[in-house]
Amino acid sequence: ENQIGCDVLVDALVREDVDVVFAYPGGASMEIHQALTRQEDKITNVLCRHEQGEVFAAEGYAKVTGKVGVCIATSGPGATNL
Repeated sequence: ENQIGCDVLVDALVREDVDVVFAYPGGASMEIHQALTRQEDKITNVLCRHEQGEVFAAEGYAKVTGKVGVCIATSGPGATNL
């Protein structure tokens, strides 16, 4: 089966037992968010209101659960805010 990059990324997250991501959508990351919805039975996307909030949420999640905290942001200013 042919996959596009965003599906490969989300499959890799699922294989690594990531079940929660903290994300803020943007133009360059929209396909990733669409891929996340295709796997919503395996991975939960927590919609944050700012990229810096993602970092705090992911860090808190990691400290409390012992799992890896994952942030997803768009390119440019979104990535800078991480």
